[in-house]
Amino acid sequence: MIQITEAARDAMASAIEGAGRPIAGLRLMVQSGGCAGLQYAMALELTREETDAVVEAAGGVTVLIDPDSQGYLLGTTIDFVSGLEGSGFVFDNPNAKSGCGCGKSFC
Repeated sequence: MIQITEAARDAMASAIEGAGRPIAGLRLMVQSGGCAGLQYAMALELTREETDAVVEAAGGVTVLIDPDSQGYLLGTTIDFVSGLEGSGFVFDNPNAKSGCGCGKSFC
């Protein structure tokens, strides 16, 4: 469903380890909003829903994707970059018709 680079997996694992409690996974969502109409969001989840798509990445990272977001994310590659302008997750989404300069919003 999605691809997760080693850098993104390491950043996700670090966030999960820093939670200080058992986490079911990192939820990846697409929500209304942002500059271009839709935006990516991530959150640590304590439980998994029966309807979630579950992506198990190496290193024990579990990504949960709700049914409404699955179609938007099909084929997406998630990376994590660090640079002079900051660091964060980057989404290469073949389903996005266009995006904005922030890289977190698309349509």
